[in-house]
Amino acid sequence: MSKKLYSRFLKPLFIILIFFPLLTIFVWSFIERWEWPSLVPTVFSNRAMNVIFRNKQDFFKLIGSGILISGMVALLSVITSTMAARAFVFYEVKYKNLINFLSLLPFMVPATVFGMGIQSIFIKWGLNNSILGVVIAHLIYSQPYAFQLMLAGTESIGRTYEELARSLGANAWQAFYKISLPMLMPVILASASMAFVVSFGQYFLTLIVGGGQVKTFAIVMVPYIQSGERNIAAIYSLFFLIILFIINHLLNYVGKKVEEKIYKG
Repeated sequence: MSKKLYSRFLKPLFIILIFFPLLTIFVWSFIERWEWPSLVPTVFSNRAMNVIFRNKQDFFKLIGSGILISGMVALLSVITSTMAARAFVFYEVKYKNLINFLSLLPFMVPATVFGMGIQSIFIKWGLNNSILGVVIAHLIYSQPYAFQLMLAGTESIGRTYEELARSLGANAWQAFYKISLPMLMPVILASASMAFVVSFGQYFLTLIVGGGQVKTFAIVMVPYIQSGERNIAAIYSLFFLIILFIINHLLNYVGKKVEEKIYKG
């Protein structure tokens, strides 16, 4: 009875709840005017499409720069969070709880406070208005997400399997590469995906550290949302979701290929 209820009612309801907002955004892309008290849009137009694709080269360059910055942040987040999580699980770390709490500060502190503080530091270091500064700022801000995921995954696996591999003659790298890495792959992909999403959608931090000179997708998209240009903002939102969808599937594909290479090797 429960399976029939799910297949007949709940599953279609879930599909509607997922795709209805996407359909709404798509429709808004062509709405030029929707005045009160009309229940339906009064004027449709492709003006928003023409505005965005007037210069296709700049638009796709904007997408590429956003993907490049967020991809670097995701990669660095996975590497640093994996190393930190292994240190927490494999070794006796003093003040472990305090360090774990401090790692959450970028997550808990408001973005405005965090951005103003890090901007003053980056100005002294000469990292303001640069891609490197934006990458570092995004890395610090996305690190709590990736680290907490990696810490939970590493704790669930533990160190027993690697110790068994070491006792059978494997070195430290072989034990990690052949044993722990395949088991951690789902967590690694989740950490990379989370870090990418946080970085790709980061507006205020990119604006204040990049000084308006480092252009990302969010830097261009958010002003349209705030100014009430809903049709243009809707198109940017659709591309935003499409990019995240493609990146997520690309990460899963790369993860499967890495696992296949490990097992075959």
